Amino acid sequence: MFNRLDYKRLESVYCYEGGDEFWRKKREPCRRLGSKAADALIRKLSPGGRSLYVGAGVTELPALIAEAIELQRHVEPYNLRRSEVGILNRACRGLPIKFLALDASSAQGRFDHIWMVSVLNDPERFPHLSPLSYGRADPVTFDPVSFQKDRRTVQAIVNRCMPKLRLPGLVTTSTEEVIWIADWCHRHKVPYRVEQKQYPTALVGDPICFITVGK
Repeated sequence: MFNRLDYKRLESVYCYEGGDEFWRKKREPCRRLGSKAADALIRKLSPGGRSLYVGAGVTELPALIAEAIELQRHVEPYNLRRSEVGILNRACRGLPIKFLALDASSAQGRFDHIWMVSVLNDPERFPHLSPLSYGRADPVTFDPVSFQKDRRTVQAIVNRCMPKLRLPGLVTTSTEEVIWIADWCHRHKVPYRVEQKQYPTALVGDPICFITVGK
């Protein structure tokens, strides 16, 4: 699958410049680390279930393939970047995986697993929230009004996606985004447990973890 990706076209999707060097360095770590996380994920999921992937891209390919093929699960990956969706769907031709260039909140039905990694702290989409998440906010230039706007948008994403999780269910997210899932659980009085084991990622660098929600 990674050999079939059009890395030349992916350069402009992931980088403003230096995309060729970026993918030379990240391609193999992305495959290798993604496969390790996928191995851990399929040990936690049941065959035949349904998974919702929010903001899925290249890094989610190992998990998607593992779920769809090894566990015969229904997977729905959503990505608002149409150019990347086209590249991914061409590479996935012949597999039971189809990326959708839509907001994940449009997904129908319930899912026993939601994957939401590096979505809620995306520095491009949330430039005022992301520095605070990573502890890099400058107290001199920090804009609380713009931060509030970013926070409302992030909470809206969580509020639209989490009700689609059938309880008890599993959430895969980055360690930096756990607080948003925990906040939703607290507000809705839903028990949850964050697993201590973490799995490194190649592109953003945020390790991912699993959250059991509803028991």
